[in-house]
Amino acid sequence: MATIEDQIRSVEEEIGRTQYNKHTQHHIGKLKAKLARLRDEVEKRQAKGKGGGVQYAVRKSGNATIGLVGFPSTGKSTLLNAITAASSEVGAYDFTTLEVIPGLLEYKGAKIQILDMPGIIRGASKGRGRGREVISVARVCDLVLLMVDVFETNVPVLADELYSAAIRLNARPPDVNVKKRTRGGLTINATVPLKKISKEMISDMVREFGHLSGDVVVRQDLTQDELVDVLAGNRVYIPAIVVLNKIDLVGGDYLREVEKRLEGWRVVPISAEKREGLERLKDEIYKGLRFIRIYLKPQGKDADLVEPLIVKSGSTVGMVCDSIHRDIRQKFRFANVWGRSATHPGQRVGLEHVLEDEDILTLVSRHG
Repeated sequence: MATIEDQIRSVEEEIGRTQYNKHTQHHIGKLKAKLARLRDEVEKRQAKGKGGGVQYAVRKSGNATIGLVGFPSTGKSTLLNAITAASSEVGAYDFTTLEVIPGLLEYKGAKIQILDMPGIIRGASKGRGRGREVISVARVCDLVLLMVDVFETNVPVLADELYSAAIRLNARPPDVNVKKRTRGGLTINATVPLKKISKEMISDMVREFGHLSGDVVVRQDLTQDELVDVLAGNRVYIPAIVVLNKIDLVGGDYLREVEKRLEGWRVVPISAEKREGLERLKDEIYKGLRFIRIYLKPQGKDADLVEPLIVKSGSTVGMVCDSIHRDIRQKFRFANVWGRSATHPGQRVGLEHVLEDEDILTLVSRHG
């Protein structure tokens, strides 16, 4: 009897030798769904059987966590030391960093944890060079800095390794909802015209993944790969910035050519060693994390305009309550808001009110 690994190889080979066209796309879609299901089974089995070996357990802290992902010797440790109070060993040879080293960047009132991780190489997602352990840390980050230098700019290799490990950079989760049922078959509903995939293909791919009954609601014209991502359920969606290091070693013409090569990515050129471009990088990190500042105003007192509460864009009053203390929501009566999100100064709002940058907020709680 064929093992799961044998089945995976067989499906991969069939996908590889099948020419993609209008007549074969349905078959390929079913194969992709089957492949994702088999790989998911392998990952679950490996997770259960994990014993020793190198593991990177990092306690998240601050308002957000950023991962430095790059090839060996691109200057990640130098950058960490330059923008945080951390002390990461620096050396002019590969694999200097053999563990995950955290540092703290304080910027515009936000406390941002930055993780210097061991360099990854091609094949990292399959376990080469401790790649799986490194990528497992990247999965829990709020932002990824893809670090390359002016002489090694193969960003697609880094992106492909993260993609193979179910990390989707600069993408949003597909707007698809799959609700399982125990009986009744599959119902496929689409709220938009489907040009890249048919309802029949969606139905077959969902069944191939083992869901025989349920409701599938599609709210975007998605691709086969996006549907596989939804069915797998283990994808993470993380914003990414390309940090182009060592710009002090090349001239302007060469640098412009490199930046042109990286077109399509958000690129920040720096020299970590010479401390060039670091302020712009900090600003891009802050923007990438989509922070907003909320100033708290105790009842009957002035607002604290010195130390804002840092929260993510789109946060509600209830989310702010939770970030302060878990008991606040339970005792919440109402809130007053001054600022962009308020229709008038001091507007009375509830837990679901969405706040905006630099709003002033008073929380009123029940006594007793």
